[in-house]
Amino acid sequence: MNYILFDDNRRNELLPFTFTAPIAEIRCGILTMQEKWEKYLNKEISHLTEDYLSKKFVLKILGENILINSSVFPNKDLLNAIYNLNDNEQLVQENIVIAIKSTEQNITKEFIYNNNYKQIEYNIDIKKINNTWDIFSFNDFAIRDDFKLITNERTSQEISKTNNILGKENIFVEEGAKIEFATLNAETGPIYIGKDAEIMENAAIRGPFAICEHSTVKLLAKIYGPTTIGPHSKVGGELNNVVIFGYSNKAHDGFLGNSVIGRWCNLGADTNNSNLKNNYVNVRLWNYNTENFAKTELQFCGLMFGDHSKSAINTMFNTGTVVGVFANIFGSGFPRNFVASFSWGGAHGMTEYGIKKAFEVAEKVMARRNIEFDDIEKNILTKVFELTAKYRC
Repeated sequence: MNYILFDDNRRNELLPFTFTAPIAEIRCGILTMQEKWEKYLNKEISHLTEDYLSKKFVLKILGENILINSSVFPNKDLLNAIYNLNDNEQLVQENIVIAIKSTEQNITKEFIYNNNYKQIEYNIDIKKINNTWDIFSFNDFAIRDDFKLITNERTSQEISKTNNILGKENIFVEEGAKIEFATLNAETGPIYIGKDAEIMENAAIRGPFAICEHSTVKLLAKIYGPTTIGPHSKVGGELNNVVIFGYSNKAHDGFLGNSVIGRWCNLGADTNNSNLKNNYVNVRLWNYNTENFAKTELQFCGLMFGDHSKSAINTMFNTGTVVGVFANIFGSGFPRNFVASFSWGGAHGMTEYGIKKAFEVAEKVMARRNIEFDDIEKNILTKVFELTAKYRC
């Protein structure tokens, strides 16, 4: 059986993170959505996504295919329902297409919502990422679920006796990880330490918490769960309910709370964000689909920071700020709570961040991780530059 993860009609609600990658690449918990499904299915999965992303995130079609909504979290009950689908049937819940079993060879995005297949109603509640703020809101559940999935019938590496440990049975340490003179409290939720990750001295961490491979928590960091640090990242200062997708740094002091940080980002020293309004009202957040501010129904909501964006030292972000792809933010005061992609500036005004200069920076940044900034990546980001031009003044 061939499995395909598809972007559903909520894709635009998940911008800016889905400008550069399909929904399946969103990290929530320890794993990305694709990694979760691949572990449950024990199969590699291809993608049905936007045309401009398809050279990097390819689609593979065989004789029999099962298409799965990549914004839906997998579980055993759902997996069984998908396995029980017959050819040319689809699993649905209200207006949500969860999965389709098809022998069709011409599979497109339009096919998902324009077919005559028999509908099988799925009556068990599902958990699904519909909005950007769901990524940090679901992170508690997702870390706990991924922790069970990853650590099942496996044995953790030993934890050094120099550390101050609570709830040792809820801590899992992968091979090559280094942790000395840190405080880990897993009584509030599991703590996962990925391969070759490092927790430096006097860091204090409360679960649920996950740090993925080759990432670092720096000296004296204070981290409250549920927080996830993706692979090849560095964090310091204070974090509370944050998801960092990977290859990004918040290496210095400063507060980051109820926030999502994309890939290849850097937050300069003493960058801070507000996650609570002074009048305690619920936060509104920029929505690309409506081109207006959406009600989150959340009192705590911080920063949404798209891929390749950067902030300078002492940058301040207001409650509920959305920053697009390749923004470079600096200067005193609070920038607007919506910063367009490829913008350069701050509270005193923005100009366009030239694509040539942006690409020069990306090439240097990615080379530090021994990753080539190739033509496929350039073409994707050139398309993002074009798609977001209308937001730049």
